[in-house]
Amino acid sequence: MKLLEERILQDGIIEDGAVLKVDSFLNHQMDVELFAEMGREWARLFAGDQVNKILTIEASGIGIACVAAQQFHVPVVFAKKNKTKNIAGDVYTSQVESFTHGRVYDIMLSKKFLLPSDRVLIIDDFLANGAALQGLIKLVRDAGATLVGAGIAIEKAFQPGGALIRSQGIRVESLARIRSMSENGIEFC
Repeated sequence: MKLLEERILQDGIIEDGAVLKVDSFLNHQMDVELFAEMGREWARLFAGDQVNKILTIEASGIGIACVAAQQFHVPVVFAKKNKTKNIAGDVYTSQVESFTHGRVYDIMLSKKFLLPSDRVLIIDDFLANGAALQGLIKLVRDAGATLVGAGIAIEKAFQPGGALIRSQGIRVESLARIRSMSENGIEFC
């Protein structure tokens, strides 16, 4: 998606050669007009898949998933990283190692919000090593729901996550795929 690539080039900041900061428009301050364009693109890409639920993980994926869900006219459900008083009862759980935070999270989702009859599209901001996506896929499988695919805003194609997920036969539609990234700039696939 050219619009997203241009925004990454304009406002993205590369740190330590492997971290791409897009917090000015994607995951801290959010450009909802850009999100709407991204949502329209995922709606086009997954138009025939009868998506009835969008799944993401807290926190950065929630804004993108909500705006995308407007295009599909479906609810969003998100996996929580911390157990709270309002997530009681039966839950699906999975472990996720965060590349950005350098720690492992137990993610959970109430069983009442993910059913075997659901056709799920996962939406997330980044795909690097694939840990978050693997954790979300496990939740969908544990629920017996149908995984339609994953919509990713930015994929670091030079890291193994995208290839790993695709090798499992899962459809991944990334709107910006980065081939390489260094202090000299970004090259897209």
